[in-house]
Amino acid sequence: FLSVTEDLVRRRAEHNNCEIFSLEEISLHQQEIEKLECLDKWCRDLKILYLQNNLIPKIENVGKLKKLEYLNVALNNIERIENLEGCEELKKLDLTANFIGELSSIEALKYNIHLKELFLVGNPCTEFEGYRQFVVATLHQLKCLDSKEIERSERIQALQNYPELKQKIREQEQAYLLKRTREKEEAQIKMQERKDKKQKKMESNLECDSSDSPQNKENHQAEGRSEQETWRTAEDDEDRRFWEEPTPYTPESRLETHRYIEEKRRAKENIRESKKCEKPLRILVTAEGKVLNVNEPKLNFSLKDDEENNQIILDLAVYRHLDTSLLDVDVQPTYIRVLVKGKPFQLVLPEEVKPDCSSAKRSQTTGHLVVIMPKVCNII
Repeated sequence: FLSVTEDLVRRRAEHNNCEIFSLEEISLHQQEIEKLECLDKWCRDLKILYLQNNLIPKIENVGKLKKLEYLNVALNNIERIENLEGCEELKKLDLTANFIGELSSIEALKYNIHLKELFLVGNPCTEFEGYRQFVVATLHQLKCLDSKEIERSERIQALQNYPELKQKIREQEQAYLLKRTREKEEAQIKMQERKDKKQKKMESNLECDSSDSPQNKENHQAEGRSEQETWRTAEDDEDRRFWEEPTPYTPESRLETHRYIEEKRRAKENIRESKKCEKPLRILVTAEGKVLNVNEPKLNFSLKDDEENNQIILDLAVYRHLDTSLLDVDVQPTYIRVLVKGKPFQLVLPEEVKPDCSSAKRSQTTGHLVVIMPKVCNII
C-alpha cells in the first residue's frame, strides 16, 4: 500500500518553501494514498488538509493536529468516523462519497465542539430512514449538514423523537453491517480465485517455454506476429470481462479496480521499455572503419568552406530554446559528431581539421550551433 511520505509532503509544500513543520495548508488529493500516517508528527500547525480522491480506509494519525480547522477526505474508502477527538479546532469535515454505514459513529464528533459543517452525502448511511434527524439531534453544535442549514425548529423536533430514532437507526445499522460482512467474505473468495487463475496462467506459460525445442522456438518466432495478435485479443477479452462483470460498489471493489488499472498501466510501461531495449543501436562507424553521415535529430545544416580564413564552418539548426547542456560536440580530424538530446548528428568533413583548435558556440540571433574548425593544411 502507498502511505504519506515525507518526500511527498515536501513536494506539496512548495508554497511554504518546502518547509513542513510550519505548514498550515496542504493538498494531497489524488495521490493513491492507502494509509494515513505521520502527518500529525511532521505538520503540527496544519489548519487545512485536503485528502480527497485517495484510497484511505480509516481516519487515523490526525488526532494531534490541534489547530486543524478543515479536513476533506471525500471519495475515499472510510467506513466509520473515528480518531478526531484531538482535533480541537475542527470546524468543517467533508466525508462525501465514502462507505460510512455505521452512522452511530458520528457520536465521536460530540467532542469537536467547534464543528459547524458536516458532509455525508453519497454514504450508505444517508439512505437510512431518519438519517438527517438522527445527526441533527446527536450533534448539537452543527449548523449545516450536507450543504443544508439546520433550523432551530428542525433540531427541537429531532430531539423530541430521539430515543425511537436512535433505536431505528441501530436496527438499520445492524442490517447494513451484516451485509458488509457478506460482501467482505465474497470479495475475499473472488480475490483468491483471481490469484489462483493468475498463478495457473503463469505456470502454464512457464511449462510452454521449458518444453519448447529449438525447432519449435524457430516456428514460434516465425508465427510471432499472429501469436501477438491472439494474445492481444485475449487481453482485450479479459479487459472487457472485468469491466462488464456486475460488481457491488464497495471499498474492496474500488480498491480492486484501482489495482487492476495500475497493473495494466505497469504492463504497458514494461512493453514500451522492452521495445526501447529492442531498438537496434544506430551504426555511426562501419566494421571496416568507414564513418557514416547520420542526421537522427533531422536538423537542417550548412557546411561552409571558408578558404579565406582556412577553416570549415558547420551551422547546425538546433532549436532556439534547446538547453545547451543537451548538446555534446565531438570534433575529430575527419568528421564531426553532435549529440542533440542523445540523438547523433554526424558529418564527414571534406578536409582534415584540427580538433584542438576548433570552437563551438550558439548563435545569439538564431540559437543555431556554430562550429568553427581550422584546416590542417596551411595556405601557401
